[in-house]
Amino acid sequence: MSDSAALQQLAQLEAYNTLRSDHSRQMDLLRYWADELAKPRNADPKRLLRYGFKVYSQSDEDGIIQEIFNRIGTSNRVFVEVGVEAGVECNSVKLLIEGWRGLWLEGAEQHVATIRANFQTFVAERRLAVNHALVNAENVDALIAQGGVSGEIDLLSIDIDNNDYWVWQAVTAIRPRVVVIEYNATLHPPLALVVPYHASRQWDGSSYFGASLEALVRLGRSKGYRLVGCNFAGANAFFVREDVAGDHFLEPATAVEHYEPPRYFFMLLKSGHQPRPGVFVAV
Repeated sequence: MSDSAALQQLAQLEAYNTLRSDHSRQMDLLRYWADELAKPRNADPKRLLRYGFKVYSQSDEDGIIQEIFNRIGTSNRVFVEVGVEAGVECNSVKLLIEGWRGLWLEGAEQHVATIRANFQTFVAERRLAVNHALVNAENVDALIAQGGVSGEIDLLSIDIDNNDYWVWQAVTAIRPRVVVIEYNATLHPPLALVVPYHASRQWDGSSYFGASLEALVRLGRSKGYRLVGCNFAGANAFFVREDVAGDHFLEPATAVEHYEPPRYFFMLLKSGHQPRPGVFVAV
């Protein structure tokens, strides 16, 4: 065997071993997920965790969102999503493909360019509007209005890795029936904490970000929303407007009942946020 052929065979073997290792890890994660869902806590059919699955979302959000609308129905099938990166993994792609329409707000110019290239059919059909902007509490309503969305919509999703709480608090231009928002699962209930507001604040990759689940529950309650669940990775919380929630969801609607711990290893096979101390604000 020639040296080049031997090197090629070695490279193929290394690639195979890497693939086998990745597959083995994925199988371990699936077994872990199945074991967790089999626990008595998750036996209630009203608990949303059991319905989660991933199609285009980062983790199991696609399935949970689908189940929420299975229970409450849809109105106009309009969404607004704040923070979508390149649109590859976000909470409204599945909905868009299924015929919904809406608005994406994204702060990174390169991501917006990628979206316009990859989703040009949806943009041309006027089913998707994309706005390049760093969203904050001062501009969110104006950006939503510029995107042609107002009044009642079915879904608002916020994932901007820091000012999520403050941006949701500021939203008045729309009345979403469902809100999906990132929470900081390292802040376990009953802590009601949120990072201080700075309009240009961005995530530094650490555990110092966003708001605790309890803080979001209190904010949601003040805006007329009920916590109905969290996803398995401990990354996103799901709220439904009180007037449409009915008796479709698990009670009590508390952070203690619905909290899921940080399982960031389950999302994109990452190990999670790096610990960093910081000053939070009590709310």
